[in-house]
Amino acid sequence: MVKQPNPTRRSERSRQAILTATRELISEIGYAKLTIEAIAARAGVGKQTIYRWWPSKGAVVFDAFLALSEVGPESSTALPDTGDLETDLKAVMRATVAEFADPAFEEPIRALNTEIINDPALAAQYREKLADPLDEAKKTRLRSAQRAGQLASDADLDLALELLYAPLYQRWLLRSGPLTPEYADTLVDVFLKAMRPEDRRS
Repeated sequence: MVKQPNPTRRSERSRQAILTATRELISEIGYAKLTIEAIAARAGVGKQTIYRWWPSKGAVVFDAFLALSEVGPESSTALPDTGDLETDLKAVMRATVAEFADPAFEEPIRALNTEIINDPALAAQYREKLADPLDEAKKTRLRSAQRAGQLASDADLDLALELLYAPLYQRWLLRSGPLTPEYADTLVDVFLKAMRPEDRRS
């Protein structure tokens, strides 16, 4: 008996080929020149295969970025909790800075940001699938620090995250300075100076 091909496995292979092709093309030709036709040709699939799964180029880019980030229902978004908030935040921010400085990662992020600015539906999807789960993981770590007396108990955690990450995003977005481990450490130092309990501020 001839074994029939598994259509589910074949579909997953095609999907992964499309996401890989999208990331490769963004790095090679940039987002502005990226087309569904080019993605299909690189992935070895028809355009209709892509449109069956994604409604737009931006949606494909988003899923390509999501896969690259390895953030999903089966992956852990938990932040390290050694009991030392400064050490943990510096480890996380150094990793984030390195990620944003990596050309292979940076191009999909910039492409995704371009789409989010112009597509409210994609922006909502981004918040639901990526930004909100990551922010909640970060706030879980900050709540632990509050219980340990390392962070002000009345701190607004949404504002705290903006204070920590917004300078990094601005520097990256405007290309106004280098993204280095030293810069990551400085962001954490400034954050802790502002957010520690008053009796622990120096």
